[in-house]
Amino acid sequence: MSALSSSMSGLSSRTTALRVASLITAINVLVAVGFSVAGLVNPKWILPAGYVPTEASFIFALYAAARTIPLAVIALVATYQRSESAILLLGTLAGFIQLLDAGVGLLQHDLGKSIGPLVVAAFQLLAVCLLRGSVRGSME
Repeated sequence: MSALSSSMSGLSSRTTALRVASLITAINVLVAVGFSVAGLVNPKWILPAGYVPTEASFIFALYAAARTIPLAVIALVATYQRSESAILLLGTLAGFIQLLDAGVGLLQHDLGKSIGPLVVAAFQLLAVCLLRGSVRGSME
């Protein structure tokens, strides 16, 4: 009975870790899509204070959207399918993207554009580590 109880708690932990990682990954990629779309709709929302939107800023927003929208769609499909391996991969990728976004915020000397992505990256990478640990623990 003890082995069955241990197996069930491991499964519950694994399921919980997958749900948490999936939720955080979904929120992460949807927020990224939101900022990309905001850059297309009104570039002033994304540009540093005092900068005037140009055709170049619109093109950069298009590049951002071209990357974030497919990532979000694939991450949401992986979440729907409850694919642990895809969530591990896409969650890790989304976490590192947020770290790089925090670096962009630092280059702009904008604390808000640094702290937000840094917090999201921390939650994302923690969730991925927890999922990885629960998957690895269930294999042993």
